[in-house]
Amino acid sequence: MFKLLGGLKQYFKWQDIQTDNIVFRLHNTFTTALLLACSLIITATQYVGNPISCIVGGVPAHVVNTFCWISSTFTMPDAFRRQVGREVAHPGISNDFDDEDAKKYYTYYQWVCFVLFFQASPELGELSKNWAIACYTPKFIWDAVEGGLMRMIVMGLNRGACKEQEKCAKKQILLDYLLTHLKRHKIYALRYWICEGLCFVNIIVQLWLMNRFFNGEFISYGWDVLNYSDQPQEQRADPMVYVFPRVTKCNFYKYGASGSIQKHDAMCILPLNIVNEKTYIFIWFWFIILACFLAGLIVYRAVIIFVPSVRSQLLNARNRMVPRNVAKTISSSLDLGDWWIVYMLARNLDPIIFKDVATELAKRIELNDAEENDQNEKKRMH
Repeated sequence: MFKLLGGLKQYFKWQDIQTDNIVFRLHNTFTTALLLACSLIITATQYVGNPISCIVGGVPAHVVNTFCWISSTFTMPDAFRRQVGREVAHPGISNDFDDEDAKKYYTYYQWVCFVLFFQASPELGELSKNWAIACYTPKFIWDAVEGGLMRMIVMGLNRGACKEQEKCAKKQILLDYLLTHLKRHKIYALRYWICEGLCFVNIIVQLWLMNRFFNGEFISYGWDVLNYSDQPQEQRADPMVYVFPRVTKCNFYKYGASGSIQKHDAMCILPLNIVNEKTYIFIWFWFIILACFLAGLIVYRAVIIFVPSVRSQLLNARNRMVPRNVAKTISSSLDLGDWWIVYMLARNLDPIIFKDVATELAKRIELNDAEENDQNEKKRMH
């Protein structure tokens, strides 16, 4: 198991150049690794152990086990509220009286490991050249469209350990780049924010798909588990056992000696559902928390876009060494895309180097504005 999960450590490598934020990484990195880990654990449990064991007379056990695993099993929903040991043998297990409408069928368990994998669908080992989907898609898109721009303009200045002459030369190159590429970074910022929006869309779509996968019982799964302990004893029905029953029933038909059809009523134990119920309660809470984080992030981005006055405060908060008047000059003079590039530089450059770059950038901006005003004044006079 350790070897199986060991391959996931690549998702937690430190990024020396950061072009995203922690919520973005929680969605793309942590969630991908989480879903993959769950898929690997369930796969190991399913194929190494015995995922189903059925009790039936007159038919070889391995035949019934295979049939019930590949077809489906069922419970009787009204039997979940009956007292175990007196009214029913196990939760959800009672006589069906051939009433098909009263049965609740379960067909998901053989698909769980595959669904979890495709929810994550990362680049892992030999699959590193495949297209990534689901949770890894926004990162895949962003890495493709970002194209290493931030790494290129940082030029190793995220580490202050370089010669003074080299440092001054690189700072001058960075300043020249910022001044000669003014008003050319809106698409860069827009692409990143779209990828953040894709993260939120992905989580909502996955919640909806999982709800469909579990026949409409996943959306309320976490709330039902939380409310379970507050219910009166006589009304209690464990929601985890209801969605992931440990014991189910299965009907196996075969021909008898006279050619008549014989029905064999089997009771099946599903030990894999012990793992499934714990896995999906954790996934439910994580997806809800992540959806809230992403919704908050979208609101935060909207504030940055539509309330320009907060930009100088954010820039100053990113690096306290930058004087407030410098942060205000940069934020008020640059458009949104250029401000975003400077803000991301504040995250990646050495703090002292960024302070020097920001201070010089503010001076150059003020000087350019003054020269432009003088030229406009001369044109008016002529």
